[in-house]
Amino acid sequence: MTRATAVRAVLAVAVLLASVFITLTMSPRLGLDLQGGTRIVLQARDTATVEADRETTDRTLEVLRQRIDSLGVSEPTLTRSGEDRIIVELPDVQDPRQAAEVIGRTAQLTFHAVEGQGTDQPGEKTPAPESTTDPESTTEPDTDPDSDRLTLPDEQGRLLALGEPRLSGAGVEDATAAFDAQGGAGWTVSLEFRKGAGQDWKKLTGEAACHPAGDDRRRVAIVLDEKVISSPQVDPSVGCRAGLPSGATQITGSFSADEARDLALLIKGGALPVPVEIAEQRTVGPTLGAAAIDASAQAALIGAAATALFITVVYRLFGALAAVALGAYGVISYAALLALGVTLTLPGLAGFVLAIGMAVDANVLVFERAREECADRPTRSLRSALTTGFRKAWSAVADSNATTLIAAGLLFFLGSGPVKGFGVTLAIGVVASMFSALVIARALTEIAANSRFVSDYRGVNGIGRPGAVRTWLVRRDPKLFRKSARWLVVSAALVVVAVAGIVVRGVDLGVEFTGGRLVEYSTSRPVDVETARDRIAAAGFGDAEVTTAGDGDLSVRTGKLDNDGEHALRAALAEEGGETTKVRDELIGPSLGDELRRNALIALGVAVAVQLAYLAVRFRWTFAVASVVAMVHDVILVVGAFAWLGRPVDGIFLAALLTVIGYSVNDSVVVFDRVRELWGANRRTPLDTIARRAVLQTVPRTVNTGMGALFILAALAVLGGDSLADFALALLIGIVVGTWSSVFTAVPGALALERSAKAPPPPAPGKGKGTPRGKARAARRDPLDNGARV
Repeated sequence: MTRATAVRAVLAVAVLLASVFITLTMSPRLGLDLQGGTRIVLQARDTATVEADRETTDRTLEVLRQRIDSLGVSEPTLTRSGEDRIIVELPDVQDPRQAAEVIGRTAQLTFHAVEGQGTDQPGEKTPAPESTTDPESTTEPDTDPDSDRLTLPDEQGRLLALGEPRLSGAGVEDATAAFDAQGGAGWTVSLEFRKGAGQDWKKLTGEAACHPAGDDRRRVAIVLDEKVISSPQVDPSVGCRAGLPSGATQITGSFSADEARDLALLIKGGALPVPVEIAEQRTVGPTLGAAAIDASAQAALIGAAATALFITVVYRLFGALAAVALGAYGVISYAALLALGVTLTLPGLAGFVLAIGMAVDANVLVFERAREECADRPTRSLRSALTTGFRKAWSAVADSNATTLIAAGLLFFLGSGPVKGFGVTLAIGVVASMFSALVIARALTEIAANSRFVSDYRGVNGIGRPGAVRTWLVRRDPKLFRKSARWLVVSAALVVVAVAGIVVRGVDLGVEFTGGRLVEYSTSRPVDVETARDRIAAAGFGDAEVTTAGDGDLSVRTGKLDNDGEHALRAALAEEGGETTKVRDELIGPSLGDELRRNALIALGVAVAVQLAYLAVRFRWTFAVASVVAMVHDVILVVGAFAWLGRPVDGIFLAALLTVIGYSVNDSVVVFDRVRELWGANRRTPLDTIARRAVLQTVPRTVNTGMGALFILAALAVLGGDSLADFALALLIGIVVGTWSSVFTAVPGALALERSAKAPPPPAPGKGKGTPRGKARAARRDPLDNGARV
């Protein structure tokens, strides 16, 4: 065993032990779509005096946190998103109406002067009176003709005419309930205001104190959501214009303990600096999340077992060692999710499962290169061929994983909600798979290669002889690109069919992109779609779309539908179906739907631009453009397939589409990396011949890697249910068309572009920048080659 192998082995054991420890001692953080609960996105709005910026949104968030904490919701999570949005996650809250109560009223808290007894209907605004003060007082009258006065009932139901808001809830520093045993006032509520607001409060109470005791105008009204929650009289001891300082304000009355605490909570918790409205609301039942976890676990086990069996059959002993590394990858990536505190969402769980199938890619690349080395020089040692395989495969491994990381980064930065979790788990999976292939699998295979038995019996090790696919291709030697334009015609025809589906059938945009509400119900008695549609129409929801979902469940999609309307809709279904349980509920506001749809298009555009830029730096511009054309070809075919199948296009589909982009570029990178290598070594050979050789040499890798991903996706499609079936279907289609396009779209496209390009062939291996003219850099020596020759 060499020193490098020993270092890899020790590092692999250390990381595995740490990962096992983390796995046994930490629990995963589940998103609401897996544990059940309600997620609400609140949009802060500007007012005439306050802008909904980062600062005011943060203050609003803290107010909402106090409300929820005071009402005892279990482990709520509140975070700011962007400049003016607040995400509220309430575990185990299944009724959105209950969630609205937990969050509380979203209107502003305001303080008003009382102008006298009201004479109009409650809630109506009346012109301001000519004078709002006692004739003997020194308060100047309000003579603004455009000023309106609000009429509201007080706590006893008497109508009061209120002046303009003089103070907002943003100025409230604190409100506490306490029992005044010493003064005999009973339960009281003490108020404290911020510095500037304290002066406004002192002025407001000072003006009210100019009126005689018992006069309604000596009162100050505290209003929340156009409801007077308190209208205390200013104490007779307070002189005209003197007012009450902030720390000395105390509301007294015949309060019980609960009434005093409720009033303090409303004053303190109702002080929203800016108004907010619900932009998005999602509710997931606990059974749906548990079923998704079970299905994903089964799919992971079945898919991983099938992948391990496949690579063992193809690569024999070394394939079995790669399967062991694959198991280690699963432990390491899961431990990384726990250690980083990543919240595991449903798309994230799918990304974790998918990455298992993609983790064998690096091993397959290395093993195929090692097979080529053994075929070219049958007398070389197994260890030497393996070392050369790792060295020559490094460029393709690095580039292919870099393109996948780019896709994961775009998912995280441009995705929304749970889709971000998919990007995180995919990125962690890429890094963990690199470690498992280049450290763990390499240490295991190098130790095995040192065995004389493994080295001598080449049918055992799995890389000493070429595989069946490679042997068949070499024997047939198909002239793939003699007329390369015909493959471009076939690809163009497929694009035309896909576009026809988009135009004729249309794209079924999910509620996430259109706005509206989608609710899925489970009934105790079977209800067919027509009966459900009739019941819902009779209840006043004639525009609702009713379809089946899952195992006999019903999916109802409507436009604008509030929480009370949803409750009435569920009651209508219960009349026919008995006990009706809400499985899933998604409400997206129209403005947010437009924004998500716009962001989805931006994400796709940025994905194309970033991948093009990366490939242009790493490869020739002709290769980069051809790869991006193939990538766009794949995106159109996947979208067209969903249009013809009538499947919905939503945020999870967008995650699948961006993953397809990464996979498509990944395949093209492997092919063009081999083209670059062969062309540099054979500069006088025609490019179409070079391309044919490169494709035939990389097809085994493409097939074997694709099979690993297909096993996982097939298991997800069958076992994942409605939540993951569309995601798996999109990726299945994407892998098939991506495999096709990397060979029959990207390569012919590059050949067509090269015919018009004037750039010279790439430099021969060993002739890079910085080498003396006419002298190649010394070739890197095999670590097992001492240089002796006979």
